[in-house]
Amino acid sequence: MKKRKWLFLVSVIFTLIYALAACNGSEKNGGTEKGSGSSTGNGEATVNIGYTGPLSGPAAFYGERTLNGLKLAADEINASGGFEVSGKKYKLNIVSLDDKYLPNEAGSNAKRLVQENKTPIIFTPHSGGAFALQVFNQQQPKFLIGAYTSEPKITEVGNKYTIRIPPRYDGYLEPFTKYAMERFGKKIAFLPTSSQYGKDWADKLKPHWEKQGGKIVHNASIDFAKETDFFSLITNALKNKPDVLFIGGASEPTAKVVKQARELGFKGGFVIMDQAKLDEMKAITGSYDVLEGSVGVLPLVNSSGPAVQQFVKNYKEKYNETPGSEAGLNYIGLNIFVEAMKAAGSVDDVEKIRANMQKGLDNLPEDKKVYVIPKIDENGGFESELEVASVENGKIVSIKVK
Repeated sequence: MKKRKWLFLVSVIFTLIYALAACNGSEKNGGTEKGSGSSTGNGEATVNIGYTGPLSGPAAFYGERTLNGLKLAADEINASGGFEVSGKKYKLNIVSLDDKYLPNEAGSNAKRLVQENKTPIIFTPHSGGAFALQVFNQQQPKFLIGAYTSEPKITEVGNKYTIRIPPRYDGYLEPFTKYAMERFGKKIAFLPTSSQYGKDWADKLKPHWEKQGGKIVHNASIDFAKETDFFSLITNALKNKPDVLFIGGASEPTAKVVKQARELGFKGGFVIMDQAKLDEMKAITGSYDVLEGSVGVLPLVNSSGPAVQQFVKNYKEKYNETPGSEAGLNYIGLNIFVEAMKAAGSVDDVEKIRANMQKGLDNLPEDKKVYVIPKIDENGGFESELEVASVENGKIVSIKVK
């Protein structure tokens, strides 16, 4: 009998301890689970925005710059007092995870972000990551993908919760080819990044180049995750005497390819995939002279968007470097998502947010328009105007795209 009374008392004591702990935990979290749209201890509501991208390895700088664009947008919104949805004030919290530019890591990160942080939106800056997220983002719990990739397939596969932020890269085929052929000749050697994005870009350029009367004299790729010295790969390409090299990937390793090609005596031009940015490459090559004859994307600082100069100033003050388009486009992308939340009257209903993306774009304040984006197409792609540039006599020259 005494033993049963003792066990009963122990049971009561443990029940009280558990109840007290539960109450204490509820108070710390403001009475709710700290997820997207939840309240913090001081009564503020927070929306967690997810990010999975390369924050280590050869593409780390690229990943950091895409993330910086999101962080700057969030910091400005929070500093202004947050944003209001259906009469309630919210602030943003960017939750970032490193995926080392690996699709499988991106998928794992996204599951963790959704489960642990209740993120209604996850940004990722590579097509492999976006494709990995599309495998399950339409299943419960659903989430929107902010895809910073120019891969056309991303929005062609019918995933209704994917938003493609940069312009499609196939729009660059004609102006890039025209410039390179007219200035240097029709023989081209392929040495792009070996990522899925690089393979798809190459698959689009090959038939277009040949249709214009060009010849592909070398076809290879570079695995920037494994290769750091490109001399042997470039030497093999140059044996075929190309007029032009097709290269690209993250800006830093792409710039090293240019430097080593020049050191090996290459005098021709470069067709540079849109991921690499001419101004960022200049930081590695030391001058635009090394990049002479390159054709690529117009640097953001040379763009004419209404909010470019203020954005560049704010970004420089915060990160002590000049921003590229990856920072600018992710900055404007998050601002559009926030405007879509306001129009939808919800911070976590992905169906409503997606349905209001065009309204979000229409309502974007003038001082956030780093780029001019007229519309979002029916598949979820931002239809920005293409901005192309070449390097001539050591200077950036804008090329008008018809």
